[in-house]
Amino acid sequence: MSISASTVKELRDQTGAGMMDCKKALTESDGDAEKALDFLRKKGLAKAQGKASREASDGYIGSYIHMGGKIGVLVEVNCETDFVAKTDDFQDLVKDIAMHIAAANPTYVSREEIPSDTIDKEKEIYASQVGDKAPQIVEKIVEGKLEKFFSEICLVDQVFVKDPDQKAKIRDLIVEKIAKLGENIVIKRFARFQLGA
Repeated sequence: MSISASTVKELRDQTGAGMMDCKKALTESDGDAEKALDFLRKKGLAKAQGKASREASDGYIGSYIHMGGKIGVLVEVNCETDFVAKTDDFQDLVKDIAMHIAAANPTYVSREEIPSDTIDKEKEIYASQVGDKAPQIVEKIVEGKLEKFFSEICLVDQVFVKDPDQKAKIRDLIVEKIAKLGENIVIKRFARFQLGA
């Protein structure tokens, strides 16, 4: 199957991946753009996992002010070097994350930050809502409700507000940038201020 240069360019524009990577992804997926996108995401995830253990001690603090000064956000996103921290790609990512925080109002960066007693309390509430069902069914239902809970309050588990149709989570955004920039990237912390809240 022959892949046109314009199709490769479209995928490159959409993902920021290299031309050869895009061509390979399209070839592997028989020209199907959706499957090629998934292929590149999986490849990015593999790259990101390889870099996850590297220390990210440089970075950039981004801000976002929304609604005529009614909501403000500061976010610290770390990478490995000053060189990457100064790139437009990295700084745009930080600004996008700050804007997302203003809109989606997460409570934690990731589920690992949630106190265990909060999770236990949620599990207890969900289990009591289920009623008299077999324990394995209760466990599955509680697990599903807990995942929904995480997607509402954890920044990295939230669907990116600028692109809800793609169903890409903030975690996916980070993985794509790690693959593109070649460095580990970590959202360290954030603060969201809302007038009168």
